[in-house]
Amino acid sequence: MSATLSSTRTRAALRASARISAELLLLLVGLAVALWLLGQMWSIVWPLVVGLFLTTLTWPPTRYLRRRGWPPALAASLVTVLFLLVAAGTVALIAVPVASQSGDLTDGVVEGLQRVREWAAGPPLNIGDDQIDKAFDTGVARAQDGLGSVVTTVVTGVSTVVDGLVTAVLAVFLMFFFLKDGPRFLPWLARQLPGRFAADVPTVAARSWDTLGAFVRSQAVVGLLDAVLIGLGLWILDVPLVLPLAVLTFVSAFVPIVGALFAGFVAVLIALVSNGLTDALIVLAIIVVVQQLEGNVFQPMIQSRGLGLHAAVVLLAVTLGGSLAGIVGSLLAVPVAALLAVVWNYVREQLTDPAEGSGADEAHDGVVVPS
Repeated sequence: MSATLSSTRTRAALRASARISAELLLLLVGLAVALWLLGQMWSIVWPLVVGLFLTTLTWPPTRYLRRRGWPPALAASLVTVLFLLVAAGTVALIAVPVASQSGDLTDGVVEGLQRVREWAAGPPLNIGDDQIDKAFDTGVARAQDGLGSVVTTVVTGVSTVVDGLVTAVLAVFLMFFFLKDGPRFLPWLARQLPGRFAADVPTVAARSWDTLGAFVRSQAVVGLLDAVLIGLGLWILDVPLVLPLAVLTFVSAFVPIVGALFAGFVAVLIALVSNGLTDALIVLAIIVVVQQLEGNVFQPMIQSRGLGLHAAVVLLAVTLGGSLAGIVGSLLAVPVAALLAVVWNYVREQLTDPAEGSGADEAHDGVVVPS
């Protein structure tokens, strides 16, 4: 005789499924509203995020000065000025050598284009000069026809640059105030919150700050590895401007996808115009190998160790962030995933029975922002 379904258990299962589905739906609606509000306030949120990233880099020397008796405002001012000098020096280290050889680079680019044209004219392509001229004329005609869109693109690009400068200025000012008043934030926040929120929110905020610092430090280590490996390859091939290219590679590591493409393009271009096509291809191969090692080995291993995330989680977070929000999504995917893990772990601690989680609770009772 075949077993029959229990109507009571079936109704209970359906009710539980309906209740869970409704709760999940409410959570998704709340998440969608939060993301919409975040998008509406993005002009404020993005400088705040950049300022926090900069603060994680500049807080250690500020903390050192404050522990030596420096007033908070003076320590923050000195570190901010030093940060601006280092940033300006980095830009000068990259721009000045390149500008001093800009004439040679221009001549090399023209010569390289001529070589490509001669190669295209020979076998196996056998493209004649008339075909090349025709293609050039077609390109010019299309460019003229699309002048309006070109102008629009230029205006958009200028607007983007202006927005970037405004964001950078706001981020530096926010960094100064974070360095000056940051240690007073959590005590102030605890006084503003009622009940157990006065303990829970500052604790989560302190852990999130530590996690954010770990992310920035791990990203710096990854960028340093890229700069050393690519710089070593350029030095072996006797490519000029090795130091500026290595610095550019390190700085570009903080901007996913576009940063690596830009640094690699500059390195290959300089190798092409100075050493020839063979060395340029070797440089391209070196950059591809290093970038693959970064994306699949260095970054997942270092970030997973520093952030407490599995390497697969890091890879999936970067992929999801890039698909949802492009470059910014790729940049923020890993720290957002790490912060979500911090919140989840804290919630689990609070929901764990005291007999099982007392040790973990005691270990985190003293978490505070460094002072």
